Amino acid sequence: MADHERSTKALPDEVRAAVRGMWALGDYHRYARELDMQQLGRELVEACGIGAGQRVLDVGAGTGNVAIRAAEAGADVIASDITIENMRDGQSEASERGVELEWIEGDAQALPFGDDEFDVVTSSAGAMFAPDQQAVADELLRVCRLGGTIGMANFTPDGLAADFFAVLGPYLPPPPPGTPSPLSWGDEAHVRELVGDRVSSLETSKRELVETVPGPPAEYCDLYKRTFGPVVAAFAGVADDSERSANLDREFLEFATDANVGSSEGPTELRFEYLLVLARKRG
Repeated sequence: MADHERSTKALPDEVRAAVRGMWALGDYHRYARELDMQQLGRELVEACGIGAGQRVLDVGAGTGNVAIRAAEAGADVIASDITIENMRDGQSEASERGVELEWIEGDAQALPFGDDEFDVVTSSAGAMFAPDQQAVADELLRVCRLGGTIGMANFTPDGLAADFFAVLGPYLPPPPPGTPSPLSWGDEAHVRELVGDRVSSLETSKRELVETVPGPPAEYCDLYKRTFGPVVAAFAGVADDSERSANLDREFLEFATDANVGSSEGPTELRFEYLLVLARKRG
């Protein structure tokens, strides 16, 4: 596929800027550390069999939840994301952990890499948020070598993430008309439709991401309001409307309280179902 053809799938500049701006809000690195998002990275690296001698691309890498773990497993890793602010935090963590990997700004709908470059292509709760899902699937497959592995961890439409985004949705700018839910990536049938006959095998399994804070649900909400970009954006968007701000505060706390499977006084524990996807590119 020619570079010109790929570029037509890229996010428009204004959309790219808005998405980058939202995910740069707060402190994603703190969010990922305190809620142990690295568990997704550890499980995905293990499931993909990532090890020494492999060339790996992590798409929508954030602060490196997967990419750093892949580098620690001995792979030659590139982490790619449109939010370079988060990648800078990832670079700092990688340095602290004594591993080297490359960080490259990139749009999941138009990746800045050649065909068949990588042995393994991963994405953990990252590429699923790009609006053109078919373009994302096409790009993940394009940059993966023949016979290579594509591994993803995507929140499911039937899990707790659906309730989470149902709370936030009314307080965020609406997506373009016709944009599918990011949670569609957590539906096996939808993933099969996106990849078609370009894979020789596709295996999925449902797993849980467990998020825990020491205190009550209010502490859980406070952490999100300080660190997680979309939540920070939602509250900022209603800051000048006291009624809507109070409603969002109440609804978010109700969500955390109802979903808590820990103690009402702490620790608070929420369990988010995700779909682990392992595909082998035909070849």
